[in-house]
Amino acid sequence: MSAPTVHPFAFDPTYGMQLKQLLAIMPPEAPVGFDDFWRKRYSAAIAVDPQPKLRRSKLRHDNWHVFNVSYTSTGSFQINGWLLIPRQGQVRRGLVVGHGYGGRDQPDLDLPLEETAVLFPCFRGLSLSACPQLPPDAAEHVLSGIENRDTYVIGGCVEDLWLAVSTLETLYPWIAGQIGYSGISFGGGIGALAIPFDARIDSGHLVVPTFGHRQLWLTLPTVGSAQSVQAYQEKHGSVFETLRFFDAAIAASRINVPMLVAPALFDPAVAPPCQFAVANALQKFNEIFILDAGHFDYAGMDEQNARLRDKVGRLFKVS
Repeated sequence: MSAPTVHPFAFDPTYGMQLKQLLAIMPPEAPVGFDDFWRKRYSAAIAVDPQPKLRRSKLRHDNWHVFNVSYTSTGSFQINGWLLIPRQGQVRRGLVVGHGYGGRDQPDLDLPLEETAVLFPCFRGLSLSACPQLPPDAAEHVLSGIENRDTYVIGGCVEDLWLAVSTLETLYPWIAGQIGYSGISFGGGIGALAIPFDARIDSGHLVVPTFGHRQLWLTLPTVGSAQSVQAYQEKHGSVFETLRFFDAAIAASRINVPMLVAPALFDPAVAPPCQFAVANALQKFNEIFILDAGHFDYAGMDEQNARLRDKVGRLFKVS
């Protein structure tokens, strides 16, 4: 394990912290009403009928039938994405795969999975789910509705994930209780917020997750979405009271299903202390796989990713 030492950034993407210091970071205290806030949102979300619609995609792959999928989320947002169905065997479990703040222009067809229906939703306002109500670029999207915890777009994106689970259960009722979630960066933070309040999700994989330890997230220099929020706060005043309810580290401390989390020692887009706040919050039976860097190419990256991919295959293996 060795973080990169040469980089083009005006700040240190390790933030001067070694592994021992990163592993000592704990999640902040939850604000009063944190759990009730999310439980109420979950109850409202699962009352929505997702009404999924499928049509054949132009994409072709030897292992997968690929479909374009759409479903209805909260607020009548239409969520679009892709659904992969295995060509061999039966559908025996499901997986929802989230994306980073760069969005997604196609599904990942190189998955270490068998007999699994894999849903790749684009969260509201982003990529295939672009809409007039929300800006499509990350720097503006992350500010949408930030003035109030009830209107903040991140809550809607968490609901999009829950409705993705509902979509899989609607299409394949027999896999209920056997649905996992995998997300990177933005999708990792959304997953940490969603998983503890949805008992239908049986396991999770988060890579360089954002939105952890918001107090740190608001102060550390970055090239990621936090930079936009920091600039907004400087101009308009504190948004911390909203963000406390969207702290992925606080939420992660409530997760009680098997998890595989991959934080990085070096990351210019999601500060490692915030990533480790999420990883460290998990109960100790979960696995942490440490990457040398996130959002940055580095020597040994392919080897680390291959090892992580093998672990992902084991985590989501059909039992």
